[in-house]
Amino acid sequence: MNVSQAMQQRKSIRAFLDQPVATEDILDLLQKASRSPSGGNVQPWKIFVLNGDSMTRFREHVKGDTRQEQEEYAIYPQGLKEPHRSTRFQVGEQMYALLNIPREDKMARLTWLMENFDFFKAPAALFCYVDRQMGPPQWSDLGMFLQSFMLLAEEAGLNTCAQEAWSTRPQLVREFVGAPEEQMLFCGMAIGHKDPEAAVNDLVSERLPLAQFVQVL
Repeated sequence: MNVSQAMQQRKSIRAFLDQPVATEDILDLLQKASRSPSGGNVQPWKIFVLNGDSMTRFREHVKGDTRQEQEEYAIYPQGLKEPHRSTRFQVGEQMYALLNIPREDKMARLTWLMENFDFFKAPAALFCYVDRQMGPPQWSDLGMFLQSFMLLAEEAGLNTCAQEAWSTRPQLVREFVGAPEEQMLFCGMAIGHKDPEAAVNDLVSERLPLAQFVQVL
């Protein structure tokens, strides 16, 4: 598989098979991803991996916890402008259509949303942290690191879903992984093998045409 194929094939998977993933394989992908661009070679990422027994213990840790927490950051800005507001709305409606959940069924939509906090049944996952002293350039580094990991996972026959939703549960996660307060939870990521029978995995988000975001001078 070349890079172009991995880019075309990668998408967010929201239903996983009960098929184990070797921790050694995840560590190998993380080592390769560490070659991602990093301004000043700061390498601001801090990663915690859950797999096997630690995933089982984490799911027990999460079960029944209904506390309200202060999110680490606003996942989406208020007053999201066009065309970004429409593209966000559209992909949500496409996903719920595949799940056969109508807009008026608020409870079913909430129940589905909570699947984020079970990693969509993935057998393995990671949490990505960044020191609070870091700024937007280092957040950009995180994005490049995580994208590199996801493309390498595709090459290795694994599937992923990056989950900023975990940034709304920072204390819950911190209590388990033992991250210090100066480290901010940026996101989680589900890792495993996609369930080919799950309709939600048929979702392919549309991208804007080139002319809408590129200007050749």
